[in-house]
Amino acid sequence: MKSLEINKETIKDLLETLLKRSPTNYTQYESAVAEIIGNVRAKGDEAVFSYTKQFDKADISSANVVVTEEEIAEAYKEVSPELLDVIRKSLVNIRDYHSKQLQNSWFDSKDGIVLGQKVTPLEKVGVYVPGGKAVYPSSVLMNIVPAKVAGVDQIYMCTPCDANGKVYASTLVAAKEAGADVIYKVGGAQAVAAMAFGTESITKVDKIVGPGNIYVALAKKAVFGHVSIDSIAGPSEILVLADETANPRFVAADLLSQAEHDELASAILVTTSKELAASVEKEIEGFLKVLSRKNIIEKSLENYGYILIAEDKESAIEATNAIASEHLEIVTANPFEDMTKIRNAGAIFLGSYSSEPLGDYFAGPNHVLPTNGTARFFSALCVDDFIKKSSIISYSKEALENVHKDIETFATCEQLTAHANSIKVRFEGV
Repeated sequence: MKSLEINKETIKDLLETLLKRSPTNYTQYESAVAEIIGNVRAKGDEAVFSYTKQFDKADISSANVVVTEEEIAEAYKEVSPELLDVIRKSLVNIRDYHSKQLQNSWFDSKDGIVLGQKVTPLEKVGVYVPGGKAVYPSSVLMNIVPAKVAGVDQIYMCTPCDANGKVYASTLVAAKEAGADVIYKVGGAQAVAAMAFGTESITKVDKIVGPGNIYVALAKKAVFGHVSIDSIAGPSEILVLADETANPRFVAADLLSQAEHDELASAILVTTSKELAASVEKEIEGFLKVLSRKNIIEKSLENYGYILIAEDKESAIEATNAIASEHLEIVTANPFEDMTKIRNAGAIFLGSYSSEPLGDYFAGPNHVLPTNGTARFFSALCVDDFIKKSSIISYSKEALENVHKDIETFATCEQLTAHANSIKVRFEGV
């Protein structure tokens, strides 16, 4: 990890170049994605199944694209009772947490005026679940549960299968437990296009959520507007804000928990203690000798791992807010007090025993979080992502009569005479 000393004067210039991880030129990917989307939109199932054969080596057709109840039952036999028990416990925590986010419709009535807001769940949501190099049943829960809590009518899930047409057992079990209505054996950009536009076998949805590789991310970006999406997810990030009271072994372990995701993942320690910084580096060296994903971690730390030594706590907090990390751990003498000074973070973990993987798997808050500094204006996936809000307006004749001149004045100011006339005709001769 690269060590840098920072102060209020150097923070801005430093952070402008610190985490420029995303490629600035996606042309080679975008053109391929655009071709896939165009073909799926034009040819439907034919294109989807052709791409599935090309990329996943699987013979998928309208006859077997939907996961059957028999396949799900078989998946339950393959998943250990211990894992199933953990999935169910996690499911309860995630459901309980998101249930507190529910909003109700509301109406106010006074003097012939009724104003309000009608909250309506989305009708159809598509969930994308990766399935190529790794298995993520936790992401299945995190994407489906808030949709179920919101009251979404139908949840359709797309995930890749192997060459034999089989989906990871734990993915199927998590989807069944969470409440997916239909599961398709389709992955990649073609799955996103199929859910966005619909095919003979795959239902068109209103919104697509879930992580994926660069092709999936760019496909979601390309279909936005035809459907809604959650976000364009980037590589995983963790920032640990720590002082001299932190346990360096814990801090090192937590930094590495995110660095192991992939070579583009970022792990940053911001501290006021040079002694802690040195101890954390030593602990990282020890962990690297025993961790299974050593090669990935080393590349991640080499490119995007930093130890930032701040001259004081104010500078440390300023740097933390400027980076706006996906995951933020605060391991200081007074973490709850320091938390009040944080403006930008996807999820905040407080204290030595609130390690980031707790949020990934079990605590309940959503682990689908803003990355690449977008925590400055985006939030974690939540129930709000699966509802829409309609404004309610009703005026009686008397209520409108009291204000019609004001509205006509406003419309006339904007030279929208038809707007003004729409109000005026109701009071002709009055």
